Amino acid sequence: MGWKEAAEPVLTRMPAVQRPEGHVPFKRKLAWTAGILVLYFFLTNVALLGSAGGDDMLGEFRAILAGEHGSLLQVGIGPIVTASIVMQLLGGANLLGLNTDDPRDQILYQGLQKLLVIVMTALTALPMVFAGGFLPTVPALSIGGMTLGTFEIQLLIFLQVFIGGILILYMDEVVSKWGIGSGIGLFIIAGVSQRLVAGFISLSGDGFFYSWYQIITGQINVDIFTSDGLFFLLSHNGGQIIALFTTVLIFSVVVYAESVRVEIPLSHARVKGARGRFPVKLIYASVLPMILVRAVQANIQFMGQIIYSQMGDSMPAVLGTYVDDQPVGGFFYYTAPIYSPEDWMWWTGEVTQEAWQVMIRVSVDLTFMIVGGAIFAIFWVETTNMGPQATARQIQNSGMQIPGFRQNVGVIEKVMERYIPQVTVIGGALVGLLAVMANMLGTIGAVTGTGLLLAVSITYKLYEEIAEEQMMEMHPMMRQMFGKE
Repeated sequence: MGWKEAAEPVLTRMPAVQRPEGHVPFKRKLAWTAGILVLYFFLTNVALLGSAGGDDMLGEFRAILAGEHGSLLQVGIGPIVTASIVMQLLGGANLLGLNTDDPRDQILYQGLQKLLVIVMTALTALPMVFAGGFLPTVPALSIGGMTLGTFEIQLLIFLQVFIGGILILYMDEVVSKWGIGSGIGLFIIAGVSQRLVAGFISLSGDGFFYSWYQIITGQINVDIFTSDGLFFLLSHNGGQIIALFTTVLIFSVVVYAESVRVEIPLSHARVKGARGRFPVKLIYASVLPMILVRAVQANIQFMGQIIYSQMGDSMPAVLGTYVDDQPVGGFFYYTAPIYSPEDWMWWTGEVTQEAWQVMIRVSVDLTFMIVGGAIFAIFWVETTNMGPQATARQIQNSGMQIPGFRQNVGVIEKVMERYIPQVTVIGGALVGLLAVMANMLGTIGAVTGTGLLLAVSITYKLYEEIAEEQMMEMHPMMRQMFGKE
């Protein structure tokens, strides 16, 4: 008996959100999406009972991992993304032996991924609570007249974090089945938008408009005719001109890249005059594979924090040297992403490392994002049925063909192989390069280049999905053409 037969009773009984039996009206989809978004913001403001706060070990990755430190959604979408990485690697290496075209294997795949998310949620929450320092406990806590000890408080915090991780899993499933887009994308947009808006209108020193109000009214004396004054206006801690330029540039480049495509002409084999086009976009795999790449980096830094919390200063220097819980040398420093301009501009005096050390870190980050972006884009295309073979079958099943070629799925696949693999690699590498450059220059609200990149691209695709839903609502026959009925 294979593993599928042994695991089937468990995987097929995993709790799941029921799919709608028929067409879900657009207004109802919008209501479900808005309701989940409101619930998400509510849960990010529910503090963990028994926790005293502490520093956010994943603070620099919050823009892409969503959630909120010290809240029920402490782990964010991290376990979902990690489980997705593991499933893509296993599926890409064909170690699972599952055929996603088979309905039975589809159920097993989804059940296995959900089980893996639950396991990853527990494995992520355990060190956060029990490793020490990440989620410190309050000195004393009484519930119903019973005073809890340190271990009991830690166990209570763990249960809350675990429950929050399971809630976000099923919130994502609700949006995917009953709403518009995906829950993961929705949560990323919510988190990034919140930080971006705060970065513009915040009344603290780092608010863009407030900073310029102080400069214009003379509350901050700046001599623009000196190098120091000019640098202040450009810097992230001053006028944030470079951050504003980078933010606008990311918006412009992503919208432009989404419109750049190679269009393969199609014609219907039986209906004369019926023609169409199959678009192969420059960012064919979307920017979602970037979440996977950053999640790998986040997990590496997470492991470094755990090792340091246990070993302290006795940690081997080759692994990492930490100051204020941040790596300043060793393996974990060189593999840490560039988060902001202050991480690499050594000539400003804010960076304590030598120039060659900074360059190694920048080179590792660039290599990781460009190569990783290309690799995960390939995995993403293959596992989401966007590859040449799956696309050829979809075109064949729709009754369309490529003019000038025989109506044969093998022939269509060969034509698709001329475009899809190359565009996938180029697009994945380009997105990785763009994300690193945006991080190096900084953005408004310190949302990180990757977070802003994801938010803009997901919002653009969400807009396209809303337009498609409205079109199908106005023309019910279109639902059959799109297979939405």
